[in-house]
Amino acid sequence: MKFLAITLIVHRPDPITGVQKPTHDRFREVLDNALLAEELGFDGFGVGERHERPFISSSPTVVLSHVAALTKRIRLFTAVTTLSLLDPVRAYEDYATLDHLSNGRLDLIIGKGNGAAQRDLFHVTPEDQWDRNAESYEVFRKIWRQDKVTADTRFRPPLTDAEVWPRPYQRPVRVWHGSATSKESVDLAARYGDPLFSANVTHPIEPYAELIRHYRERWEHYGHDPAKIAIGAGTAGVHVAPTSQEALAAYRPVFESNLAFFKKAGLPVVFETLEDFVERSSALIGSPQQVIDKVHRYHEQFGHTVVHLHADASGLTESQHRASLELFQSKVAPVLRREIPDPPFVWGPVLPAPPLTQESVHV
Repeated sequence: MKFLAITLIVHRPDPITGVQKPTHDRFREVLDNALLAEELGFDGFGVGERHERPFISSSPTVVLSHVAALTKRIRLFTAVTTLSLLDPVRAYEDYATLDHLSNGRLDLIIGKGNGAAQRDLFHVTPEDQWDRNAESYEVFRKIWRQDKVTADTRFRPPLTDAEVWPRPYQRPVRVWHGSATSKESVDLAARYGDPLFSANVTHPIEPYAELIRHYRERWEHYGHDPAKIAIGAGTAGVHVAPTSQEALAAYRPVFESNLAFFKKAGLPVVFETLEDFVERSSALIGSPQQVIDKVHRYHEQFGHTVVHLHADASGLTESQHRASLELFQSKVAPVLRREIPDPPFVWGPVLPAPPLTQESVHV
């Protein structure tokens, strides 16, 4: 199993102290968290893309390029690239450049995106958002694979033998499809034989498990080998402590503050108590053994081989957050790596096989 640390770069007052960091400091915190993730042995670091308050993750390529310059090993993820809002040609140019600068450490997670404000900002309607996402991905995918592209598009000017530069480093980049509530993203992933990443954050396990089952059915419908399926899943929060009592005590103020925020903002509340949140959500809060057991319970339903954790402290103190991630990597991750398989592909640059030489041919 592989583990990612992911941030959506939420920029609002700390849920406990009420203090909001300056924008500059918040970005520096993201970079520090990326360095910590590599130091602790995480397999990937992801940055979201949102174009509305309270997020400042509107430019993930810029942030990930800076992370690429500061790190050496960790793979870089988008979480998610909102192709329904973007020109696929411009998106390709940005991500192909990032891919070169990172020496092929880029993985994309794409999706239509959430939020009415960002949709309005780009003049995208709910009626055409899925069609835009599918068309943008199809064009993006062609550009990554073909030196000249022709595409009769609805949502951007058509392309005729278009050349887009730079040509890519990875051939092709791996693209995951973010899945939250709709079968459209699941079907798009299955159609192209791409891996799926379940949001797995807001609700209990059932609706996410149902979408993953649909993905497996559609995967076989399109004629792909079931052994090549790869699934990732998110988590609603993380705090690992030596005992469950310590974990709950540290996380309770965070949960209660977030609950008050949701109610004040008129947002739906799914889990009314911390105990219910720990039991029925995907949050990994508890002792190392409790967290191991919970990931296994989700794996039984999902068959996933990648998990993402929050890169941000999100109301915990910096020392609490670091201690939690250290404990996760020392006591939880080694067990899960042994007991749950990795994705069915090399965790590294997607490069074409070198041509056969005379020395490598055995007669």
